[in-house]
Amino acid sequence: MVDKIYDDNAKKEDLKALHSMGYAQELERSMSAFSNFAISFSIICILSGGINSLAQATSGAGGGAIGIGWIIGCLVSGVFGLAMAQIGSAYPTAGGLYHWGSILGNRFTGWLTAWLNLLGLITVLGAINVGTWGFFSGAFGATLGINVDSTTTGGLINEIGFVAIITGLQALVNHFGIKLTAKLTDISGYLIFAAALALTVGCFVAAEHWDFSRLWTFKNYSGLPEGDGAVWPQSDSLFRVFLLGLLLPIYTITGYDASAHTSEETKRAAHSVPRGIVSSIIWSSLVGWVMLVSFVLVIPDMDEAAKQGFNVFFWAIDARMNPTFATVLYLAIFASQWLCGLATVTSASRMIFAFSRDGGLPGSAALSSVSKTYRTPVAAIWTASIASVLFVGLTSIPGISIGGSSIYTVVVSCTVIFLFLSFTVPIALGLFAHGTAKWDKMGPWDMGAGLFKLTAVLSIVAMALIFYIGVQPPNDLALNITLGFLVLTAIIWFVFENRRFKGPPIGDVIAKRQSAIAAAEAAVGEH
Repeated sequence: MVDKIYDDNAKKEDLKALHSMGYAQELERSMSAFSNFAISFSIICILSGGINSLAQATSGAGGGAIGIGWIIGCLVSGVFGLAMAQIGSAYPTAGGLYHWGSILGNRFTGWLTAWLNLLGLITVLGAINVGTWGFFSGAFGATLGINVDSTTTGGLINEIGFVAIITGLQALVNHFGIKLTAKLTDISGYLIFAAALALTVGCFVAAEHWDFSRLWTFKNYSGLPEGDGAVWPQSDSLFRVFLLGLLLPIYTITGYDASAHTSEETKRAAHSVPRGIVSSIIWSSLVGWVMLVSFVLVIPDMDEAAKQGFNVFFWAIDARMNPTFATVLYLAIFASQWLCGLATVTSASRMIFAFSRDGGLPGSAALSSVSKTYRTPVAAIWTASIASVLFVGLTSIPGISIGGSSIYTVVVSCTVIFLFLSFTVPIALGLFAHGTAKWDKMGPWDMGAGLFKLTAVLSIVAMALIFYIGVQPPNDLALNITLGFLVLTAIIWFVFENRRFKGPPIGDVIAKRQSAIAAAEAAVGEH
């Protein structure tokens, strides 16, 4: 009876907040606070970016790029997370960042935030699943006799086909409802903890000796592996190489905006969403650091590790660990990476749904529709998934792709720039809007105006650092892509969208929509 009373009260609270912003409860609100945490924790997935991006540190500034660099990178993500948690508690809607950008700014800033975040989510889904292919091919490719050489036609077909299949499966699970997705991401949360613990213990046990000095020892490994496959081009600046290595933690510790994107499917969203954001960052940062520390210690030789490039993880594990244990570990990591992509489809589709609900995308009527059977935005789910596969295919076409191992670092750089720019816009707007009519009341999760403003200022400074790192060679192509996107968006806005796009409902429009809200909720069986 107590649980029933609590659920009824929570439902009324959530509905009141959603209706006050002019939206109907069309999605199924069944996610617990833990599920909201788990979906962000699953996208962050230290077993995905934390492993697939290892070479950015080991072939950069060495052990210190992990021991010290991981801490700095996590602090950078942390200040963004704190600021976003404060805003998310006040405005708990699906596609959170889009609404924050609109409410705290105007139609244009909301529209820009949506496009930046959407582009970041589509590219990160592609990057995650390409990384999963890289892990799968490194762990099982030779055993299964699969052609994994993407410079050959057969290997390229295998890569794109693999990405298409696993993305399709991720979309299918999302199609069948948030309950199934939440159950799997809940499992993912436990699986990541368990696999990370097993990897950590295995590395500590297998290490020939515990040379902790590696964790604060910096050495310039730029230019390795030698030749066109070098992770970072030769540089005389150790500090610059160290900064490039920060992409490892900054890229890994992102995706926590998923807690905000699933606000309308989370119980007591104004309380659960900010906690989900902050706790997913804290736990990923702590568990990830301990895990990577153990990996640095198990490496047979740091100089030789730098020469391995993106194969460094398998090189070290295969050299030190029992083959059977390593295989079981590889299977657990592969499953975690697939679940990471699953959660990312959820996040990207909710952004498409929320943006389309206000007419922000072509075909908005279809993209904002919700299945009466599964209570999920089916068209948005499949659109996000297909777009990510097309992105992977486009970057793989000879003559268009970057070529060599640097394709991964360029994709990571673009993803990081677009995602963190989409975080920065509403945070910067919130810095100036707080205390005004646009934002005159904090949500129930309240860290105080002073601390929020401090994190907002630090986020803006951190964005400048991220942009600088993201466009350094060999990722300078990311600068052209970013500038090209901004120019294109300016043209689209001033020529087309400025007159057409109305943004989220405000003022009297919200009151006029109440009958439409009731009809929409009745159509999907919401009472």
